[in-house]
Amino acid sequence: MTTQRTRPPTAQQFVLDELRRAITSGRMRPGAAIRQDVVADELGVSRVPLREALKTLEGEGLVAYRAHRGYFVEELSLDDLREVYRIRELLEEEAVRRAAALVTPDDLAALERAEDEVERAAAAGDVLAMAAANRAFHLALYEYAGMPRLVRLIRMLWDATDAYRSIYYAEGINRERVIGEHRAALTALRAQDADEAVRVLNVHRAHAVTALEHLMEETA
Repeated sequence: MTTQRTRPPTAQQFVLDELRRAITSGRMRPGAAIRQDVVADELGVSRVPLREALKTLEGEGLVAYRAHRGYFVEELSLDDLREVYRIRELLEEEAVRRAAALVTPDDLAALERAEDEVERAAAAGDVLAMAAANRAFHLALYEYAGMPRLVRLIRMLWDATDAYRSIYYAEGINRERVIGEHRAALTALRAQDADEAVRVLNVHRAHAVTALEHLMEETA
């Protein structure tokens, strides 16, 4: 974790942002123990804001507390992973259909720029940057639906699986597939073809689930 950023207004928010970033980027891997003394030293804070931040992350499902052992980065079972992605499918279809009807030429240009960031990161082999750019691309699209509560729910589901998605991008073939699917989704959106956009993004999501299933089975 790095402290080379302007701190938010409170120490707790600073710690919360740093831990969330480390977990969702995959720098703190699923199942990893969170040693509070080490993290507090690295971030230059006391244990009080750290404990409060960990409680918040526990509520978000990013960390888990185990009696007599402390906090760990949450791990998903295969069933958990499939459930999260199934719920995402239901919610994101609604967001994409709404967005396809409302998206403007300026919005599409912004999505193109977001996709350019994904492709730059992929070309550089920068997995963490690609994960962040990919998230920005998708959430920008969902924002165009004009349904902030729906987007908030989708964002929470993404938080729960971001660490796994970073692992998915480690494979070059997966990075190439993501780019192709993003481009196909943009083509459908430009044509205002909501059905095709939904179909492409469902396939996009299914590819990630299949790859992550294999990865988790191998790890197990």
